[in-house]
This record gives sequence, structure tokens and C-alpha cells, in this order.
Amino acid sequence: MRFLKSHNAEHSNTSTAVPSEDNSVDLPTNGNGIAEKSGAGIGGKIPGVTLSTVFMAILVAMGGFIFGYDTGQISGFLEMPVFLERFGEHVAVSKEAPTGYAFSNVRSGLIVALLSIGTLFGCLIAGPLANIFGRKWSVPPWCLIFCVGVVIQMAVQSGEWVGIVVGRWVAGLGVGALSVLVPLYMSETSPVRVRGAVVSCYQLFITLGILVADCINFGTEKRTDTGSYRIPMGIGFIWALILGIGIMFLPESPRHDWNRGRPDRARTTMAKFYGLAEHHPIIDKETNEIEKVRLASSGDHPWYEAITGPRMFYRVALAMTLQMLQQLTGANYFFYYGTKIFKGVGIQNSYVTAMILGGVNFGATIFGVWMARHFRRRESLYIAALWQFICFMIFASVGQFLFKDAAEGSSTAKTAGMVMIIFACFFIVGFATTWGPLVWACIGEMFPYKYRAVGMGLATSANWFWNFMLAFFTPLITGDIQYAYGYVFAGCNLAGFVVVYFFLMESSGRTLEEVDAMYLLHVNPMKSAKYTFDEETKATLGKDINTDAMDLRKRGRGFTKAEEGDQGGVLHDEGRPATVSQNGENDVHDVSNSNYPMTSSGGSGEDK
Repeated sequence: MRFLKSHNAEHSNTSTAVPSEDNSVDLPTNGNGIAEKSGAGIGGKIPGVTLSTVFMAILVAMGGFIFGYDTGQISGFLEMPVFLERFGEHVAVSKEAPTGYAFSNVRSGLIVALLSIGTLFGCLIAGPLANIFGRKWSVPPWCLIFCVGVVIQMAVQSGEWVGIVVGRWVAGLGVGALSVLVPLYMSETSPVRVRGAVVSCYQLFITLGILVADCINFGTEKRTDTGSYRIPMGIGFIWALILGIGIMFLPESPRHDWNRGRPDRARTTMAKFYGLAEHHPIIDKETNEIEKVRLASSGDHPWYEAITGPRMFYRVALAMTLQMLQQLTGANYFFYYGTKIFKGVGIQNSYVTAMILGGVNFGATIFGVWMARHFRRRESLYIAALWQFICFMIFASVGQFLFKDAAEGSSTAKTAGMVMIIFACFFIVGFATTWGPLVWACIGEMFPYKYRAVGMGLATSANWFWNFMLAFFTPLITGDIQYAYGYVFAGCNLAGFVVVYFFLMESSGRTLEEVDAMYLLHVNPMKSAKYTFDEETKATLGKDINTDAMDLRKRGRGFTKAEEGDQGGVLHDEGRPATVSQNGENDVHDVSNSNYPMTSSGGSGEDK
């Protein structure tokens, strides 16, 4: 299904789209970007960010903290003597196994990676359930499931390593569900101008969780009892309780409330987070767009429409690819196996190295949240992909040709090792400021309301699938090719540059309905940052040029837009050639207020 694009849409002198860093009128704040009061009148300006939005972002982002905390702690567990003795395999005492216990590559891979299998199932289940029960009330049950997984891990006895694996799988169900629900709630609740920064807080709290876990591991690893690993595990309850109980005091997503027949409550929620009066023009504008979508998208919609809908296959495939590449950049290579990678570098306590990496990761992500509000998504992502490519090329080359064969304690080993740590930190700075937070923001902005939960679930499933693949196979691969594994990640970062540069639409500073329209209009991604809607086209957003406004009906192997009586709009037609203007651009056939129904032959598969 292809829309016919206005010939002057990309070249209009009247820009109705907002600039990349803002989507609203600027307002004086208290100097820290925080609105001094949250009741701006009808004629008032939009606050920078309200305290309600800050509180919401911090509380809901605890879902990311849970994931980061688990990621950081398991890396440390694999090196703890007590954990090794209870769940490892008895081997001959050697330099690599001074205690006489070690994990085989398969066993360590399963212990680390089974969380990701649980997350894969959790994120696929969470999306459809969130459409039924709401975004807010779906969160506490998944927090409870995570706690059940932690209980299983703490309860297993010596030698029952399978129990650790099962517990991590159960905990993964909760982590995976939260990885969909948290960005989903944030993207639907946040004011437009700070949406990218708010969603990026999910990644910020992942990095904070990793850092906190590294510090706690450092404090307990020398204990000679099971408290060395059970204490960090038990502390995980705190984060789940904070999120599960705290979100009960937050409102439901305004878009979900509106689409469930609670418009007054939705308007109140939006006004609260915007810091404006309930009938401020900005609130009226956004609620009008939501109402148009609600009217157009009523009825039953099977989950597979999230793939077969207009331009949905393109968006789902792009979102899944971005999530896959977020894993294949190589960041978790350091965080899952950081203590092992750097044990031979010369730092006596590898947990110190883990804290260094965790601190760099967290500090850089703080800057990344700021970047999400002030810089465009596309440029940040593809420039960072090239930076990360360079860092991995140096890391892999130094490791493979200098550090690997250098005598332990030699000047070559120490120098090469320090170079590797430095470029690992350089890589983490690039990842933490861009690919870490911005991918979550991009997929949260990519989908229309009707398909957002399912689309984000599918995209996040790709993240967890590749998370599992890397966690399980990394010890096996590094055992064979060692630091040359870094060349694989370098190549994946180059692939990330290509995908972002040629296929990702710029979404910063635009409403979700505007982003949807850009995909439907086949805007050139490379020109999307400067794309503007003319007034005539902008007037149809949320009504005609909107995925949610399309009522698809099955016809043969394809889908067609159902006739909608006397509703006018942009004519969709793949059955006849598009009219081409003198400058070569496709014209829009505006049949507003006419007797033409909105129709589409659909199903050709031309532009999935």
C-alpha cells in the first residue's frame, strides 16, 4: 500500500514540522530545565520538563535497572570461588583453575544465556497482554515473576547448577516483559520534546544497574560462604519491589486510557506531565490526533496486522535489525565476560576492571540522555557506528597480535593490555551515548498506536535472541579465535552504519503521528531530518495519513482498505500509475469532502 506524496511536501517554504531538538514553544525555566510550576495557562509556554515527568522517568526506568543489575552480577559470579565450587566442575588444579573448579564453556554459557531465553518469551507475551490490561497494570505481575526467579536461584543447593539456569530463565520472563512495557509506557506518556531523553533513561538505568552490581560483587566476592553470591541476588528484590509497587501510584498511559474510553483521565495525565492546563492548545492538538486515531482504529485487529499493515513489515524488520545490531555492536562482550577478558591484563583484582568499565558506561550514558534531547537520532547512531568500528579494530588487533602471545608480566603484555582497556572504554563511551539509549527511543517512536505493543515486542525479541546467542557462544568462540572475535563486532558496527544511514527515519522532535506519516509517505530516510509537511498534508495527520486510520480486510493473499462511506482523504491506489508533477515528484490526489472512498488494492507486497 503506497501513499502518493505531495510534490511540495519536501520543499514547502512553510515548515509545520518541528525542529529536531524541540517540538514545542520554548519557555523560561528555573535554570535547570525544570518547570517551576505545572499549571501553565492557555496562553502559557511549554515547560522544559516537569517534576512529574522526572519522577515518572526515574521510577519506571527501574525496569532497566533490574536488567542491568542482573547482567552485571552474573559476570562477577562466574569468578567467585564459592560459586565455582558449588556449581562448577571439578578439574585439576592449574593456573586457569587455581581452586580445582571451573566452568566449561557450555555450562557458563547456559548460566549466563538462559536469562535471555526467558526474556525472549517474556517480551513476546507482554505486548498483547499490555493491550488488554493496560501498560501500567501489566508491570507489577512481571515484577513478581522476576522475584520468583530470584527465589529459585537463591534456594538451589550445591551441585544443582541446573536450578540456577531455571531460576534465571524464570527471572528472564519478567526482565523481557519489562523491556517492552517500560519503553512503551515512557513513549506514550512523555511530553514530545523530552520523549527521547525519557525513553533513554531506560538504558541509563541499565548501565546504573551494571555499575551497582559490579560494586556489590566487589564487596562480597571475598566471602567464604554462600553470601558471596546470595547477597547480590537477594538485593535484586529491592529493585523489583520499587518498580512493582511504585508504578501503582502513577497514572495509566494517556493513549491507552483514551482508547479505552477514559478521555478525561487521559487529558488530566497529559496536562500533568506537560505542566499545562488541561485545555491548553498543545494538549488539545495532541488529544485531537489521538481521538482521530481511536475512531479510525476501532474494531478487532489480529496481531499479524502488525506485520502485514501499511509499511509495517518495513518498520518491524528495521526495528528488529536495530535491536539485533545493538547487541552485535559488542557491548555485552565486555559486560558478560569482562572479568575474564581483563584478568590477564595486570590488574590484580578483575572486579576493579569491571567497576571501571561500569563507571565509564554509566557516566557516558548520562551524556547520552542529554544527547537524545539535543541531537538527531540518525547522525548520532551512524557516526557512533564508525567510531565503534575503529575501537574494535584496534582492540582486536592489539589483543590478537600483541597481548595474546606476550609473556605474563612483560612490558609488552602490560602495555598492550592497557591499550585494550583504554579502547574498550572508548568503545563504551560511544555505545553508551548513542546505540545504548537511542535504539530504544527509535523503536518507541516508530510504530502507530494500534501496533505499537506488538511491534515493540517483536523488535525487543530480536534483542534478547541475539543477547542469548552472544552470551552462549562467546566463550566457545573466544576459546577458538580469541581476540580475533573483535573483528566480527567491527564488521557488525559497519553494518549498523549502513542500516541507519539508508533506512532509519529521523524521528526526534516529532509527534508519533508525524513519524507514522513519514513512513507511510515513503519519505527518503536520508532527507528525513529536514522533511516538512505542508499545511494541507499536516491537516490529514491522525485522520487519513495514519496507519491506525486504515481498516484492513483480508482479500486473497493480501489486504485491502475497507471503504469508509463518505470519508474523504488521500487516495491510495496501486492499481493505476501515479500522477507525476513537472518536477518529478508524485502528486497527492486530495479527495477530501468528495464522494470517493479511501481505497487501496493492497497486498502487492511492493513496499512492505
